[in-house]
Amino acid sequence: MVTNLIITGVGGQGNVMASQIVGYAAVNAGLKVFIGETFGLSQRGGPVMSHVRITDNDMLGPLIPNGKADFILGIEPLETLRVMKEFGNRNSIVITNSRPIYPINVTAGENLYPRQENIRKLLEQQCQKLHWLDLTKSALNLGSSILLNVILLGTLSKLEEFPLNKVTLFEALKNVMPPAKLAINQQALEVGFNCV
Repeated sequence: MVTNLIITGVGGQGNVMASQIVGYAAVNAGLKVFIGETFGLSQRGGPVMSHVRITDNDMLGPLIPNGKADFILGIEPLETLRVMKEFGNRNSIVITNSRPIYPINVTAGENLYPRQENIRKLLEQQCQKLHWLDLTKSALNLGSSILLNVILLGTLSKLEEFPLNKVTLFEALKNVMPPAKLAINQQALEVGFNCV
């Protein structure tokens, strides 16, 4: 059994934290996990991608080969599309937040951000199943957009095809979160679970 997950977004969205939570959950479930992080030119605001490979027995390299992602978890839709193009395939399951974060060249007026409906349509054409969700609103309802990464993990835990469930991820939060932030992050996981 090998499960290849890519978590993607832009720097500052909690991408790396999300991969650590999944890693702890896999280890706590008795599985092996290999994680590789890739960063764009700038950590805050630049593209970030975490490769998470979960297996019951195999020894794996930390980076997922091109076209071999089983799951893509996107914190930002355009980054999700970029990752899908390189690492996804027709059997990939994609969960993405629908709310864009505009890069500096877009906010400066140098480039245009693609229309959301175009991003969504391209993703639908390229994968087995797309969950296109406005989870930023859910995070803001909990008090902070930084909770978006954990909400997305909650959505992932709802999928029967994913080898880790909500309880395992819930327990893994204790390995990563300081005690003062544990309750709100457990609530965020529950919100995500109920969004799919």
